[in-house]
Amino acid sequence: MTSIISETIKKMILYFDGDVKRVNHALKVYAFAKSIGELEGIPVEKLRILEVTAILHDIGIKESERKYSSSSGKYQEMEGPPVARNILQELNFSQDFIDRVSHLIANHHTYSKIDDIDFQILVEADFLVNIFEDEFRKEQVKTIKKKYFRTNTGICYLESLYGI
Repeated sequence: MTSIISETIKKMILYFDGDVKRVNHALKVYAFAKSIGELEGIPVEKLRILEVTAILHDIGIKESERKYSSSSGKYQEMEGPPVARNILQELNFSQDFIDRVSHLIANHHTYSKIDDIDFQILVEADFLVNIFEDEFRKEQVKTIKKKYFRTNTGICYLESLYGI
């Protein structure tokens, strides 16, 4: 029997249809989010929401690029929730679950809206990957740590990976 997480990953991979860069980004964010969530001991249902959101957090990029010729965070936040809702409805998630995942996707670049541990960990996991992929400078990483990292595990990973 396949897990709902594996089914979500499969849908994401098929949706991105050959965009290996986006698939790899999502899988890396998922791995960090799952690890941080488990080590921080978040409740099982929040962990499931976090895992699914991490897999789908950038799902709006395709539509953003098609409609606006941009992968800007604000466009991802606008275009991601409808795509995610379709995927999650196909997988028969509950409406409350879909609503929370959609909320996180709709705000995952709006750090002032962090409202719970699932959102906090999603942001940290995304930063852990983006710092490497976008080759942030050490001073930028220090600022990100101070402004956005709150979990002990996220801070530990950031310090170990980036030597700050």
